[in-house]
Amino acid sequence: MRVAVFSDVHGNLPALEAFVAATAREVDAYLCLGDVVNYGPWSDDCLELIVSLPNSILLEGNHERLFLGLDPVAHEIPLVRQFYEHASARFERADLIRDLPLSTDLGGFTCIHTIDGQRVFRDTDIEIDRDYLIGHTHHAFDVRRSGKRIVNCGSLGQNRKELSRASYAVMDLPSGDISLREIDYPWQRLLAEMEARSYAQVCLDYYRSKLPA
Repeated sequence: MRVAVFSDVHGNLPALEAFVAATAREVDAYLCLGDVVNYGPWSDDCLELIVSLPNSILLEGNHERLFLGLDPVAHEIPLVRQFYEHASARFERADLIRDLPLSTDLGGFTCIHTIDGQRVFRDTDIEIDRDYLIGHTHHAFDVRRSGKRIVNCGSLGQNRKELSRASYAVMDLPSGDISLREIDYPWQRLLAEMEARSYAQVCLDYYRSKLPA
């Protein structure tokens, strides 16, 4: 059995559709580590597609909490608040993000959006007592800490290194082998839709700054 593990779609439907096309014949199940919503213009569409995937599990991320009003958006930085204003305006599928599990176990890994609410990067000094498969920081990596392993599958919809690439992981069971993957997708469609929905210029400029020169 092979499982596609992904995170931080952030309303980017073209990236999600490209990912599904790339994995449909390779994997038997899907695990999303949260943050399907916000930033991009297709939060509803992304949620609907994810829950329709075979053997799909969706976990809660911090942006699901924002969209449910469980965490105050006022505590976010101004850029996030600008994205939230646009992305939440047409959001209707709160039913798909209520009462989501926070974590699940897969192949000996604890799968969760992040560890104790922290922003965990490749060089983060952190003590752990188990193997983790996480997202949240939008950077893919595979490192060891305290004799245990942290695998970050990266961001499917908002790769902070290069927005034009969608990152995810594939786990092979029962071996537990994990491979980190990246694919191209039609990012031009994302920017065009954001412009069509009159996203703030600061949002458009931020996304353009993450594209290759």
